[in-house]
Amino acid sequence: MSVVDTYFTIAAPVTGEYKEKGSKFLAYAYPFDKEEELTEIIKTLKSEHPKARHHCYAYQIGVEGEQHRANDDGEPSGTAGRPILGQIKSHGLTNVLVVVVRYFGGTKLGASGLIQAYKEATHLALSTAAKKEKFIEKIFTLRCSFDHMGVLLNHLKKLDIEITDKVFDHDFSVDIALRKSIYKDELIRIKANLLEVSLDQVNDETEVRWCAIQEKEEVHA
Repeated sequence: MSVVDTYFTIAAPVTGEYKEKGSKFLAYAYPFDKEEELTEIIKTLKSEHPKARHHCYAYQIGVEGEQHRANDDGEPSGTAGRPILGQIKSHGLTNVLVVVVRYFGGTKLGASGLIQAYKEATHLALSTAAKKEKFIEKIFTLRCSFDHMGVLLNHLKKLDIEITDKVFDHDFSVDIALRKSIYKDELIRIKANLLEVSLDQVNDETEVRWCAIQEKEEVHA
């Protein structure tokens, strides 16, 4: 079974505005990787729009939308957060948060009218956004003595491996980023080069005596 490690999000925050019967719906869309960011974003929007009656939102995180949430913020159940989330999904996006700020215009829109308004405001924002393809990467730390530092860096450069960090401490270490879907093949390629042997002489258990290789974390790049 192949590993899915790529997804589309928005490149930068965007806005959209929809008006209906005096009510104004302002949609704010953000790239969104961590749920912990939500509180501060809502707080900022409420300070910018203190007279707005509702600040409804939805977000989706993960290649397959593993984390998602929809909030109606006082609107009738299912009339705000759900249509916002539906638009995020229909635009083929993830790792996105959309907050729609509503100024009430004095005329009730009814459930169908609200659903359409929140849907359209979100669509107007996301349809103007530049889409960005991102990858899930695994970060590995490669550690060696300073005597082998030059050899290690030369091999990584030859293999065109992305180095994300270098640490000079009691010894030398580098962090490298490998795409999740192919990281096992890439590690074998790295080990074979460091050992100066053919690929068929290396497997997952093979160790490089002079260079320790350890998995560190998984990131969205």
